[in-house]
This record gives sequence, structure tokens and C-alpha cells, in this order.
Amino acid sequence: MKIEVLGQVREYPQGIPYEKIADEYQEQYGGLIALVSVNGKIRELFKHANRDCRLDFFTLKDVVGYKTYVRSATMLCLKAIYDTMGREAVAACRVEFAVGNGSYISSGSRIPATEENAARIKARMEELQAMAMPFHKKSFPLDEAIDLFQEQGMTDKTELFRYRRSSFVNIYEMDGYYDYYYGYMLPNAGYVKWYDLIAYEDGFMLVLPDQKNPTVVKPFTEKRKLFETLQASAKWGHEIGIETVGELNDQIYSGSISDLILVQEAEQERKIGEIAKQIASSRGVKFVMIAGPSSSGKTSFSHRLSIQLRTLGIFPHPIALDDYFVNREKTPRDENGDFNFECLEAIDVKQFNDDMIRLLGGEKVEMPRFNFKVGRREYHGDYMQLGKEDILVIEGIHGLNPRMSYALPEESKFKIYISALTNINVDAHNRIPTTDGRLLRRMVRDARTRGTSAQRTIQMWPSVRRGEEENIFPFQEEANVMFNSATIYELAALKQYAEPLLFHIGKDQPEYYEAKRLLKFLGYFLGISSEELPKNSICREFVGGSCFRV
Repeated sequence: MKIEVLGQVREYPQGIPYEKIADEYQEQYGGLIALVSVNGKIRELFKHANRDCRLDFFTLKDVVGYKTYVRSATMLCLKAIYDTMGREAVAACRVEFAVGNGSYISSGSRIPATEENAARIKARMEELQAMAMPFHKKSFPLDEAIDLFQEQGMTDKTELFRYRRSSFVNIYEMDGYYDYYYGYMLPNAGYVKWYDLIAYEDGFMLVLPDQKNPTVVKPFTEKRKLFETLQASAKWGHEIGIETVGELNDQIYSGSISDLILVQEAEQERKIGEIAKQIASSRGVKFVMIAGPSSSGKTSFSHRLSIQLRTLGIFPHPIALDDYFVNREKTPRDENGDFNFECLEAIDVKQFNDDMIRLLGGEKVEMPRFNFKVGRREYHGDYMQLGKEDILVIEGIHGLNPRMSYALPEESKFKIYISALTNINVDAHNRIPTTDGRLLRRMVRDARTRGTSAQRTIQMWPSVRRGEEENIFPFQEEANVMFNSATIYELAALKQYAEPLLFHIGKDQPEYYEAKRLLKFLGYFLGISSEELPKNSICREFVGGSCFRV
């Protein structure tokens, strides 16, 4: 049997595990090999080669490889909880969300969140890692899978499986512990070498390396405001009885989605109103600075906040920092030669500060409008002049960076951090990364407003994420308030727009793997029509039909 790797063709016996071939080429790769692509199709390393093929390996530094490591480490942790605390304890655990380099696992009332328990769980993880305990992948008929998890008390998975079209389900098993994951696994626990586990709040924080340095576990850095915002969203989902995709699908199936949308939108409006009251009660505020990563819904939020401020007798004027982009030919490029729209240098900072100072001085200023399709800042006679009591509502990814507003007095700023912090999980042990929700938002919006293909959006996403890490996240804890713009229903609404875009990405394109992953992910959701969405919904900024100019 002939197998090609890195341009070399060698003979191998039929049925050889891909893991053995990976071992032979490990030194030629820049990181630990996690997965293999067989003639363009991803396979786990414990699978076997049965015919002539070409292999390409993925390491922990690749997106798909890194996510495989995170998934495997999570199952290892839950298996250790199963061994040390019992079946009921692991069934009560929820992998809630990520905060920096930590994944928060709430333990309910079954496991006291103590350092002693964290040490016990970690010690069992280390034992399993030392034994290189295998991750076994088994295919179960759907009915048997439902019975299995029903018996284990994992009803969240049985709800999820109710809406599967396939008659079989792939389940992972480790030494008698069964769990379900929507993604790939490493061959065994021996690969999961870098992690830490600490007690945190009402659960535990599984601390992992980042993709850039996948073999280095940095100490967990607390981000208190972000954690509390995420926790509040999780609590709200619990209160309304929708914490997982299965529970959301139940709402859609029962015809209750319209009520859920109205409740969610009302909850967001209530929170926006509370922020407006904080601003109104803050003396000397002239600039409301709104910042957040890509596709957070900053523009719609700024308009809705402005309306709430007007009900309090304040006259706000929304300004988008995106309209101060430098012309395309002046935009800096990243190390890959792509335009770096996320860096501060992509903004005409001086012009922005000059305009703001002139507005504060009572001058009439012609405001720019950036044309994304042609890549140029344009002026169309849109003049603005502030009254004595007016304030400016400024939104953009650099809104909290002091260099962005260097000419403006610090005491005159009220800072808001906004992000789409996904508040629903696939099931109790499969969290949805907030980046997935934002990527889908951006994909749908950019295809509609900027003529950008899904392939190009995925291609640019790593650069976008690097820009966020450098220019946005370092300032998030300095915000006066945080706002979660994600809605519990939005992925079901984005589904109908995103899927056709993703299907356009061919197997010969590097972005195909990510497109296939996202398509599988969206397949868990029942779709809903965007006609159900209010005209002022933040989700409208992406699917279209907003009453705001977004």
C-alpha cells in the first residue's frame, strides 16, 4: 500500500494506524501532530489506512488540531470527575464558557468547589494521562444512544439527539465513561500533557495553553467583569429553561419561538435602559465609548442606547469609528500580506480626534462615510453640530484604547465593552465558542453588505482574531459596564443565510475544513425565519432588515 506524506511516497502494510505513520514524521512538523487529512478528508489518528492515499497532518498549532486538544482535555477532565466523584456528579457538571485561557466547568451542588477536590480531579487526570488511556470512538444506533445517556442522567444529550437526521451517533468512550462531542479526539490521554485545574466560584477552571503556544500553560488570569457577564447570561438561560440547543429546538418545534424572541429582546432592552440610566447619572460624560470585537453588534447597540438616552432627555449622536478607516491603499498589512483592518493604524486617529474636538467646540463638521465596497472614505454632505447638552456615542473595536481618543479628557468618557458572548451550549459538555457565533455573524453580514465570500471571511478570520487579542481584549476589563449582545435564538436565524455561503467552499480550498465544521455545527439547529425578528434587533445588523442604518 502506497502512502504519500510531504511529497514522499512509501510502502506501508494495509491497516496500519495513522498514528504510527504520524510518529515517523513528527520531527518534521512544528508541533504535536493531532489529526490527519486522508485525501482531503479529516481522520483521527487511531483510524487505520486501508488503501493508497495522500496524508497531511495537523498539529496543535492548527485550528482544527488545537480544538481537538481542548475537546480531549475536556473529556479527560470529565472522566476524572466521573472516577473521583461519581456518575451523578459528572452528569450535573456543565462546561459553561471560556474566560481567557480557562474553561469554566460549573459543578452544581454535587461537588464542592474546593482546592482539595480540584487536586483530586487533577491527580486522576494525571493518572489517566500516564496510562495513555485511549479515547474509543463507537457508532451507536440512535435509539441505543438515547437509552445510554438517559440511563446516565445526561438528558441534555437525549434532547439533542431527538432532532438528528442520521440513524447513528458517534460516541466516545474512555475506560467505561461515555460522552458525546461534536468534533474529533486525540488517540489517547497521553497526548493531553499541558493543563491545570483550579477551584473557581461554583466549579472549576480547566486552564489550557493557547493555540500560539500549545505546550505552555500560563497561570489563569482572572477577568472578573467578563466572568460575571457570562455567568449572568448562563443564569438567565437557566431561568427561562433554555441552556442547550436541544431545549431551543424544543421551543422552535412547539411553535413558541416568537414568544422567546420577544422575551430575549425585552431583556436586552431592559439592560440597555439600565446602562443609559448609569450614563445619565454620571456627571461630565460627553463621550460614550463603545468597543468590542468584530461582529459584536456595536452599531445596532449604539443606536438602541441612543434611543434610551433620548428618553432621559439626553441628545446623543452616534459615530462609527469604521467610518474613519484610512483608504484601502493605506491600510497596513499583516505578516501574510492581508489587509490588517483590526490594528489601530487602519484608523485615521488624528482626523477622528480633530473632528471630535471641533464638535466639542460647537463647530459644524462634515462627517465621513466609509465605502467598504470601494475601500475609500467618502463625504456626502452629512454635517453634524452639537448643542451644549449633546453627547457623542462612539462605537468601534478601538473604543476603549486610550490612544484612539488621546485628545479627549478621560473623565469625560463612559466606557462600554460589548461582545456576542454565546449563551447557549450544544449540550452540557459541548460549549459553543463565542468566536463561532461572531464568525457566522460576520460571514452573513459581509456577504450581504460588502460582497465578501464565506471563503474569504474564513481566510481573514485568524488575522481578525489576532487583532482582537492585541487591540481589544487587553482593554475590556477597563470598561464601566459590559453588555452581551448574543441572543439565545440567533444561530437558528443565521443558519438559513450561512449554510448556502458555506456550501460554496470547495474541497480544494484551505477553508473547506472550517466550512465543513461550521456546517456540521449548524446542523444541530432547527432554523427559524428572520421575519420573526424585530426591526431593531441586533441580529438584524447581520441578516438585514434593520430599522437602523447599519
